[in-house]
Amino acid sequence: MSDIAHTGQKTVHSPGTSRVLVVEDDPIAAAAHGLYVERVAGFTVVGTVHSGGDALRFFRQHPVDLVLLDLHLPDGHGLQVVQAMRAAGHTADVIAVTSARDLGVVRQAVSAGVVQYLLKPFTFPSLRDRLDRWARFRRELAGGEASGQDEVDRALAALRSPEAPVLPKGLSAPTLEAVTAALREAASGISANAAATAVGVSRITARRYLEHLVDTGRAVRSPQYGQVGRPELSYRWSPGPGRDGRGSG
Repeated sequence: MSDIAHTGQKTVHSPGTSRVLVVEDDPIAAAAHGLYVERVAGFTVVGTVHSGGDALRFFRQHPVDLVLLDLHLPDGHGLQVVQAMRAAGHTADVIAVTSARDLGVVRQAVSAGVVQYLLKPFTFPSLRDRLDRWARFRRELAGGEASGQDEVDRALAALRSPEAPVLPKGLSAPTLEAVTAALREAASGISANAAATAVGVSRITARRYLEHLVDTGRAVRSPQYGQVGRPELSYRWSPGPGRDGRGSG
C-alpha cells in the first residue's frame, strides 16, 4: 500500500493512476479495502485515515481522485466529510463504503454527490466493478463538450451497477439470504445441520448454499473436531479477504 496518511509515509504516484484515499474507522477493514484497491489496475492507495478530521487534513496536503468513505466515523457522519470537502473546493469523487442500509441515507448520499454506494460486507469483485465503472465514467467525461445526449447518457450509464448475478441452478435468492443471515449470526461458525434447522431446509440444501458462499468468497470452511467419527465442516462468515482474495469489506 502506498501512503499511510496517519504515519506520514510518502507515496510514489504513477502518472495516469487514480489516487484513492481510504477513510475507514476499523483498521482491519481499512487494510482489507486498501489491499482490494491495490489489486485493481490503474488505482493506487495514497492514504488511509480513520476519521473525518484526518481525511480533511489529508486533502490539504495531498491530491486525491477518489475516496472510499465509511459513513460511520468516530468524529461525525461521512456525509459531513463530503460537505466539508466540497466547501473547501476538493473535487475528488466519493464511493460510500458502509453497512448503512437506510434508504434515507442513500438518498442523502446521492444528494451530497456520492457517485457509488457499496454495502458492507462486499466481495473484491464488487469493489473492482465499482472502480472500473468509475474509471470509465471519468474517461467518458474527459473531453471538453458532449456531442449530444447520447454521449451524456453513456457517461452516466458507466456508473450504473450491472444486474444481480444469476445464481447457480437450484439456488434461490430468498433462501440464500436466509442462510447468509444464519451464517453471519453464528460468530463461532455454523454447521450445515445447524443452518438447515435455522432456515427450515434440508441439510443437503443448506450445505449447497454454504458451499456457494465459500465459492464466492463470503464464507470459509474448516473441519470441526471433538466428536467421535468423521469431523463435521464448520462455516464462518468471511470478514476480510478470503479465498481467492475475496471477502467482505
